[in-house]
Amino acid sequence: MKNIAILGGRLIDPLNNTDQIADLYLAGGKIVGVGAAPAGFVADETIDASGLLVCPGLVDLAARLREPGFEYKATLASEMAAAVAGGVTSIVCPPDTDPPLDEPSLVTMLRQRAKNLDLARLYPVGALSRQLKGEELTEMAELRDAGCVAFSQGDQPISDLQIMYRAMQYAATFGAELRLRAQDAGLGKGVAHDGDYATRLGLTGIPVLAETVAISNILLLMKETGARVHLCRLSSMAGLDLVRKAKKQGLPVTCDVSINHVHLADVDIGFFDSNFRFDPPLRSVRDRDAIVAALADGTIDAICSDHSPVDDDGKLLPFAEAESGATGLELLLPLTLAWAERQHISLPQALAKITAVPAKMLGFAAGLEVGHRADMVIFDPEAHWQVTPAALKSQGKNTPFVGMEMKGRVVHTLVKGKRVYQLAD
Repeated sequence: MKNIAILGGRLIDPLNNTDQIADLYLAGGKIVGVGAAPAGFVADETIDASGLLVCPGLVDLAARLREPGFEYKATLASEMAAAVAGGVTSIVCPPDTDPPLDEPSLVTMLRQRAKNLDLARLYPVGALSRQLKGEELTEMAELRDAGCVAFSQGDQPISDLQIMYRAMQYAATFGAELRLRAQDAGLGKGVAHDGDYATRLGLTGIPVLAETVAISNILLLMKETGARVHLCRLSSMAGLDLVRKAKKQGLPVTCDVSINHVHLADVDIGFFDSNFRFDPPLRSVRDRDAIVAALADGTIDAICSDHSPVDDDGKLLPFAEAESGATGLELLLPLTLAWAERQHISLPQALAKITAVPAKMLGFAAGLEVGHRADMVIFDPEAHWQVTPAALKSQGKNTPFVGMEMKGRVVHTLVKGKRVYQLAD
């Protein structure tokens, strides 16, 4: 590993809520000096960060890498390259691959492939039930030993509450976390938010009730079992109100939101634009504004990209038939910066939602302190760039932000003290 000196950068440390201009020194994959080099330090490589911001690498709590099974949509190599181009150094991948991550050997294989690529760190989430069918629980303890950080059904809800109850009991016995999509299986059969806009377009609606019923059941089961649950990609004001109350009662519940839902609402669908097809669906402007407020007051713990690359065959279809999802790894940083600027939120507070907070959920500290891992992103907060297929390294080129101008561009990404991405001149 090289000794690297990062000179003259503006260091944003969300973990300690600090913002300062200082030099940073890396050796052995860790930070060894802030402000001044340690005794005997000799730099093998120097990065001039003057005019740039330096912060811990982004931690994305939900990014589908499509491998194994969906390589026609994306590959591990293409999406890991997209991750580091977006400043994402740690990726949590859901278990809904083909086959699903329900066997330790599959988890081991995926982790080894990611290790061989030597780009971002990979944190697999194990399948909660075999084949994600919601009928028979997996051997969670064995999956945990293979490297799974939590357990999930992906986007497949468990309709049998007895199975969910047993899953929470099992997980609670060894302190495992469940990551659950809050959507009732019966009420969630639609393609858009159940509101006036979907009615005018003739689209089948998914009511907010689909989310609140599921959250209510999950919270009741949590109280009974003592299980830890992270609610993935909440979308409604009513759902967030339930989580807010649960947190005040001391329940061990956390939650995240997709960056898409921070910026977009159902009215943005326009004339059946399938790039705006998401699961959960984009909800009303009122719900979007509630998400923004919940980010500010701490109800929502983290922001994720909800990266879901889709091929053209899956998107070039009528809205109701199109596959949900969009590429997001390379947009997480600029869209978070845009939210912070619009809401007048400080950079340490905003970046905490995509660095320090999700890192803590994964069991490590993401800060710019001596002894911390040397995973970081160096970016130009004033750089403007346009979202085009050619500008994205992800194999998935579909995004509702295509053609839009972004502010904030990654210049360097480092993982384990090694530069894994550099913006081309």
